[in-house]
Amino acid sequence: MTLFAPARIPARRLFTAALAGLFAVCLFAPATRAQDHLVTPDVLQQQVQDNAATRRQNIETVTNFLSTPIAQRAMKSRHYDPVTVRSAIPTLTDAQLADLASRANDAQQKFAAGGLGSGVLLLLILIIVVIVVVAAVH
Repeated sequence: MTLFAPARIPARRLFTAALAGLFAVCLFAPATRAQDHLVTPDVLQQQVQDNAATRRQNIETVTNFLSTPIAQRAMKSRHYDPVTVRSAIPTLTDAQLADLASRANDAQQKFAAGGLGSGVLLLLILIIVVIVVVAAVH
């Protein structure tokens, strides 16, 4: 007989222990995973507020861009009512607003730096106007 001989566990007791362990894992594992996916009301409210603030900022950016004297003249020369176009801006989707706001910011920065001529700026303004009008109609 050796000092460290493994203890013999009957097969029935081993099977019962393994089954109990498997049952415990199956019982408690889904509950643990489900708790990881819960979003607290505070986090959800913060996300909604952040999205609303971003949307407001994008609406303001596009509206300001289309309120410039150059944009006003471009719209009037193509027979678009500037007030109607600006009032259609809030009807755009978040993705459309984000895209147009990005393009408007980019165009203003390039124009201010001299990297964009007035003809190209007018073209960009008209493209944004057409996008706003088409999106508002559909």
